[in-house]
Amino acid sequence: MTSDFSPMIRFFWIPAACCLLFLLQSCATAVKKPVRPDDPLAGKILNARTGEKLPFSRLMAHIMAHDVIYLSEKHDNPMHHAIQHRIIQHLVDTGHTPALGFEFFAVHDTPLLLSFVDSGSHDHPKKINAMIETDLRSQLHWDRQSDQMWQYYFDLLKLARENALTTAGLDLSGPQKRRITRKGLAGITTFEKKQIFSTGYDNPVYAQHMKAVFTKVHCGMGNEDMQDRLYDTWTARNDTMARSITMLAEETTAPVVVIIGNGHTEYGLGVVDRVKFLNPALSQMNLSLTEVRPKPADIDDYTAPLDLEGFALLFPADYIWLTPRVSYEDPCQAFEKSLQKMTSAED
Repeated sequence: MTSDFSPMIRFFWIPAACCLLFLLQSCATAVKKPVRPDDPLAGKILNARTGEKLPFSRLMAHIMAHDVIYLSEKHDNPMHHAIQHRIIQHLVDTGHTPALGFEFFAVHDTPLLLSFVDSGSHDHPKKINAMIETDLRSQLHWDRQSDQMWQYYFDLLKLARENALTTAGLDLSGPQKRRITRKGLAGITTFEKKQIFSTGYDNPVYAQHMKAVFTKVHCGMGNEDMQDRLYDTWTARNDTMARSITMLAEETTAPVVVIIGNGHTEYGLGVVDRVKFLNPALSQMNLSLTEVRPKPADIDDYTAPLDLEGFALLFPADYIWLTPRVSYEDPCQAFEKSLQKMTSAED
């Protein structure tokens, strides 16, 4: 679509970019309970290279052999957060106490997270704990998010506090992400650029691939300028998170568990590729927590590799844990319905 689309579509582009795209920041909406849990592959753990099914015990054996473990999620799926909790607890119980890194919190939020972890050293009354949670949520600017979305991540933070786990934010701040998305890296000030880490590692084939992904998740809408700015934001975020993960891994002997959206780790690209670039000695493993397809599919459909020019054959992840879906509604159909309603109102 060219850049001269109608003002009404321009109006819709911003909320669509927020609510449909996984890259900018959380744009949480009301979460539906998983339905149709009858897919025969739901609950199965797969080796993404071989398609082999494996039990939780074997998955954990593989996890414990790595320095950095990505538990890559769909942000609003409650089962994904329950699986993350289970894996972290298992690591703690078996003496492989991890450090935790969160995409959903910024680097500058780390002192707030660590102060919360420190608060677990005291036995507080229930009322004081509630006050601590309220204060933390406010300082993290999560009081604007739904209670349900907050609870997913707060449960993991409580697990960190109960076990005195080093905990860090990994990402750019919300204002930084919004500035880059509005103006592009070329449009922000020199002072701002100096505050944003860059690996200098990029690949035009990967850039083209991601811009195609952006177009798809925006239901085919977009223009070249917007795609460029989205990619600038994407790259700046991945660079920042890769540096944060690398630094966290270098500062602790514990494995680093990363709570992150699937898009940032898919096919071993994005953050994973950049961590490898910054520190090739770190062993990384990506567990993709993946919703089953709307209609039952074969294992091969989930494990099919991506063939990008200049890259070795890319598998979706190292391991895939299939779960029920949060919703079976097509987001593009919902978007089209909203657009039609707005069009009718304008006529």
